[in-house]
Amino acid sequence: MDAWVIWLVAALVLGVLELVSGGTLVLLMVSVGALAGAVTAGVTDSAILPWISFAGVSIGLLALVRPVARRHTRQPTALRSGTDRLIGSEAEVLSAVTHRGGRVKLHGEIWSARTFNEEATFEPGENVRVLEIDGATAVVA
Repeated sequence: MDAWVIWLVAALVLGVLELVSGGTLVLLMVSVGALAGAVTAGVTDSAILPWISFAGVSIGLLALVRPVARRHTRQPTALRSGTDRLIGSEAEVLSAVTHRGGRVKLHGEIWSARTFNEEATFEPGENVRVLEIDGATAVVA
């Protein structure tokens, strides 16, 4: 089997492992490095150049691209916009909130709400935390 095929298979396996692992981005960067090794192995007969290409691209991506990508995936609440900025906020229960529905006051506006947990119930006056926004309904706990 040609060396470039082995490198390509390694790149694909690493890419799939990244998808399955939960997205730390490390395997994705190493996968791109293996892809660079495949390209290098395809255009040269050298046994060492693909390894150098693999190491250089992987280290370069891990050092330069990964910190930027992580910063974008972990954007602070203050920089979120739209309904994303409401996630994690506290809301005051206006009418009893169950899994079927209810009303809360969130950032000065009245929202329909439902509980995340089917058994939970919140009474008027209680404070709840917004876990997600589902359409025009706040999912709270």
